[in-house]
This record gives sequence, C-alpha cells and structure tokens, in this order.
Amino acid sequence: MYTDPIADYLTRIRNAVKANHRVVEVPASNMKKEMTKILFDKGFISNYKFEDSDNKQGNIKIALKYNAVTKLPAISAIRRISKPGLRKYVKADRIPRVINGLGIAIVSTSHGLMTDKEARQMNVGGEVICFVY
Repeated sequence: MYTDPIADYLTRIRNAVKANHRVVEVPASNMKKEMTKILFDKGFISNYKFEDSDNKQGNIKIALKYNAVTKLPAISAIRRISKPGLRKYVKADRIPRVINGLGIAIVSTSHGLMTDKEARQMNVGGEVICFVY
C-alpha cells in the first residue's frame, strides 16, 4: 500500500515515458481524473479513458504523446511539489511560473484543480501539486 497516491500516479507516468510505453494504466480517483483532464487539455498526453474495474474507483488508461519525427515524449519532466510531509501553499500573486511559462504547475484551489495560469487569472491561490514540462 502506498501512502501518497498522487506521487504514485506521477511516478507511473514518469516511468512509462522513460520506458517509451504508449499506454499507462493507473488506479483512478477524482483528483487523478482531474489531473488527467488538465494534462490532456494542455497537450501533454494524446488521449485518456476512464474504465470501471474490480476496485470501486476504476482505472485510468492514459495514451502518452510522442513527437512523430523525433520520437521524443511530450512530457520531459513531471515533479511532485507538495508532499504529504510538507505541503506547499501559495497565494495568487506567488504562484510559480514553470520554465518561464513553457511548462505548467497544477494547483489545487478552492475552485478545483487548475493550471497556474488559470489560477493567476482567477486570482486564487492554493496547494501546488506538481510541475509538468
């Protein structure tokens, strides 16, 4: 049993990208589903599918995205920022920019999960979950 399901989710994606897998399957939760939708909307993954399975929440199948010519992955790095032992909360004016705007930070706010850019526009702060670039 793992104690940090979000870190497990990010690690499974990171390991699948490094091994050049096309599809990765992770156990689902509402937060992981929202993170997957954000990754799809921002172009870091090519597709996703929510499936029902033996466990209550089901699974998420994520199709990873690679460049057709160079075969390089769309996700070059994915890092957990706020951990269970040390949470990172920021105000709206202190939300970090990832690689000067080329990457995204996923922020958990009172309005739900959103990217750093959306949180700045709505002027809401929250917990910085991870960086993706």
